[in-house]
Amino acid sequence: MARTLVAPTALGDPIGRDQLLQEYGLASPTGEGLLVAGAEQSMEPLQNLVALAAKLCGVPYGVINVVTSDEQRQVAAVGFEAAVCSRQDSMCAKVFLAGETTVVTDASLDPRFAANPFVTGEIAAVRFYASVPLETASGFVLGSLCVFSDSRAVPDADQLDMLEILARQAVQLLELQRRTLQLNSALHEVRESNAKLAEFAGRVSHDLRGPLTTILGYVEMGEDDPGVDSTHPAAEYFQLIGASGHRMLAMLQDVLKYSSVGGAIQRQRASLQTVAGEVAHDLGLSFGPGSVLDSDDLKLQVDPGQLRILLQNLVANAINYPSPDRELEVRISGMSNYHGTTVLVADNGKGIAPEDRQRVLEPLVRLHREGDGQGSGLGLATCRRIAEAHGGELSLKETPGGGTTVVISFPAEH
Repeated sequence: MARTLVAPTALGDPIGRDQLLQEYGLASPTGEGLLVAGAEQSMEPLQNLVALAAKLCGVPYGVINVVTSDEQRQVAAVGFEAAVCSRQDSMCAKVFLAGETTVVTDASLDPRFAANPFVTGEIAAVRFYASVPLETASGFVLGSLCVFSDSRAVPDADQLDMLEILARQAVQLLELQRRTLQLNSALHEVRESNAKLAEFAGRVSHDLRGPLTTILGYVEMGEDDPGVDSTHPAAEYFQLIGASGHRMLAMLQDVLKYSSVGGAIQRQRASLQTVAGEVAHDLGLSFGPGSVLDSDDLKLQVDPGQLRILLQNLVANAINYPSPDRELEVRISGMSNYHGTTVLVADNGKGIAPEDRQRVLEPLVRLHREGDGQGSGLGLATCRRIAEAHGGELSLKETPGGGTTVVISFPAEH
């Protein structure tokens, strides 16, 4: 008895089978076990799915078999301990690429399986056997969902329909595992890249700050020379060189800060009000109700050092881009629920036009508006990087009455 699933021409057994199985965490380069330990976490739902398949078909045994180039690996099994056997001994390996569901009432009477060690009693004594290919959307067949018994059985059409549905569910679980492994791999690469970027930026910053500091030292000596007064032609040159040198030092510091944040996050319980007070002290601002900077008291699980950098950058931006029509005010507030914490930093400065709000979050982007203060274009990019390193997001909106409100979400840890 056979039930066609897809055309056989859509299937195949590619040369790179083991490499593709590695992407699903179902094979390792050494051929020993799963690709990564994290892949084992998805085995429990597969185990439950196999148990349901066996129960629906009224048989004691069920298994998800993955077929490599030379082995059959039982990644989830019910009624017996999962094991590994050679592909040559596998029953599923003989039919999983056929493009159809295989149903055998008595395997000992089927010429494909009569001499198989799972049938003869050498390994087992299978009689009833049903196997559904685990085919992905791309046409790659991972293996099969199989149910069997040591006695004869005849499943009805509804049971076989459910078995095929469960096979598709198994493929979806394995696809989810594949995407998770790909995401983890990409995250690992990003973290390695960030670490290398921080190391490189540190070296470059150190190598460039030395000559710059020397140049600025000689500039100061020249400015202090008794023969160079304000009317001397060199005075203007010293002033231009000094201003450019200090801007370069500030830029180097911003690049170093941008490259170093968002690496290893050390979450701790932190007080938003305490960190905001430290930022006010660093920037020389009055703090508290009725002052330039005010903050709610909120407890959140973040990296305190990076939260301080984030708030300091945002408050410094408010200082650099004030409104000419009103005294500067910055208000920091927040709210928490089971989803996480949202922090809002609202100023009453000149604001940012809606069409520019996404663009200014990119590194080295400045608007160059009349009256704007000096900046490297890395402040908001650094803040967004800190938010994303915590698994959150950063966005900009308009403050009621004028100005910019920065919204930072920090999701809850699970």
